[in-house]
Amino acid sequence: MAEIIDGKKVAKEVRAELKDRIAVLRDKGVQPGLAVILVGEDPASATYVRLKNNDAQKTNIEAVTYKMPSGTEPDDLEELIDSLNADPSIHGILLQTPIPKHLDEPAMLERIDPRKDVDGLTSTNQGLLMRGQPRFVSCTPFGVQQLLVRSGFEIEHRHVVIVGRSNLVGRPLSVLLSSKMADANATVTLCHTGTRDLAQHSLTADILVAAAGSPGMITADHVKADCVVIDVGTTANADGKLIGDVDFDAVSQKVRAITPVPGGVGPMTRTMLMWNTVRAAELSV
Repeated sequence: MAEIIDGKKVAKEVRAELKDRIAVLRDKGVQPGLAVILVGEDPASATYVRLKNNDAQKTNIEAVTYKMPSGTEPDDLEELIDSLNADPSIHGILLQTPIPKHLDEPAMLERIDPRKDVDGLTSTNQGLLMRGQPRFVSCTPFGVQQLLVRSGFEIEHRHVVIVGRSNLVGRPLSVLLSSKMADANATVTLCHTGTRDLAQHSLTADILVAAAGSPGMITADHVKADCVVIDVGTTANADGKLIGDVDFDAVSQKVRAITPVPGGVGPMTRTMLMWNTVRAAELSV
């Protein structure tokens, strides 16, 4: 049976470190502030925002949620983002995605001041990551990296196979882990649901990250015995239970270590949002 990589435990350790950094900021008269914008009534988004607010409270970050109706006009959302950009008490801005289809999501994300883009999704921050000079790394890729490092799994010189090429997870994670910097410097293969003979690639992985949003697609036939498996997938089944991209029951009997769903990457994603917010506050001093 594989070692279970406990994302909740590692996230708690990171939050404890952040509290110390926040105490230093408070001594300088700075209280880290996070603004979360929720547009519409998507149940999953509402749940994520609630959990993020809970994490902020645990970490001593001042979090404010701005709820807007699904019929919000573009001008109104732009006005809110602009006002938050100009508010010195707000160090981080998160636009919870997806947003209603009549709103231009890329344009709205791009409107956020890169110095407050704690989700790391503006072209400026993604460009800095590409140059090996990251300011804010997207929270899930950052969470995956920190989960590996803090759980004692070496990344440098390892072969990492990522299944999934989204701008939110797969692409930035491939750049992060292959960068010539501390806690990275891996050789990375980026696959996706259209990759022919996926197992040909995944069976060579020292670390396999499943982030394709395809429940159960990674089976025991896709992994070797000493592999470390990180499951980013979160899909609700017919019973409302969250399941990952990995066939946990079968794969966990074969590999070295694996993250559960839930309780693996999810808590780390939210915690790295807190990390980025504290970092933004530190950069503002």
